[in-house]
Amino acid sequence: MRLRDNTAADPDRDPVAVIHTALDHGVRMIDTADAYGNEELVGRAIRSRRGQVTLATKFGLRPRPDLPRGFEVRADPAYVRSACEASLQRLGTDVIDLYYLHHRSDTVPIEETVGALADLVARGLVRAIGLSNVTAADLHRAQAVHPITALQERWSLTERGIEASLLAAATEHRITVVAHSPTSHGLLHHRPVGDDTPPHHPGAVLARLAQQLGASPGQVALAWVHHRERIHGRTVLPLPGTTRVSHARTNLAAADLQLPEAVLHQLDAVPIP
Repeated sequence: MRLRDNTAADPDRDPVAVIHTALDHGVRMIDTADAYGNEELVGRAIRSRRGQVTLATKFGLRPRPDLPRGFEVRADPAYVRSACEASLQRLGTDVIDLYYLHHRSDTVPIEETVGALADLVARGLVRAIGLSNVTAADLHRAQAVHPITALQERWSLTERGIEASLLAAATEHRITVVAHSPTSHGLLHHRPVGDDTPPHHPGAVLARLAQQLGASPGQVALAWVHHRERIHGRTVLPLPGTTRVSHARTNLAAADLQLPEAVLHQLDAVPIP
């Protein structure tokens, strides 16, 4: 969740209310990252309900506007330990339930990073290890060091790169897949569709099918991602980030949306941009 403190005093944008709305409706995983800059906020929001929450955060990305990618990756063991201690303090907790490497490193072997994470598990500071933005080879090598609980990757109707090889690796090792950006950073929620939009355009297909189902395009996109676990035989948890209470409620309603086979076939056939 890339939440920020609500400086505009808009109740719909109250970050604590967003998190509590999710918890009130049965959500149990709250996901953040040190790079998002909101761990203290998340910690305050869940403090009175910590026992209800599986708390996930990430480390390894440091903003660097001077670099081509805009960030640097730190994954050396010393940094892993210091980053964890800093996150624990900001979150106001004594243990992180699921701790992710945010992005693979080109310089530090993943075995070293996961070894440091395994040490945090042994010390009781972390309960489970996750990986994000890695390759299938990384996943195999990491699993040989310590069991990996979750793989968090981009996965949506228009972004299916995970299905090439990463998904097979996750299935082989029985790793839960957490699909971030399941609505393509919100683009599939309200993708503009004009008179000149081709009928096979993802936005046009979603809008048409959503209207038929009495749902929003974003809800259909979320339901499609959730349905992939039936196809691939792997637990898939869509992770739609939101900064509004109203959007959180809309996203939560997608869990009850049933997609008929005919609709699924049309969605599966949507061309990937």
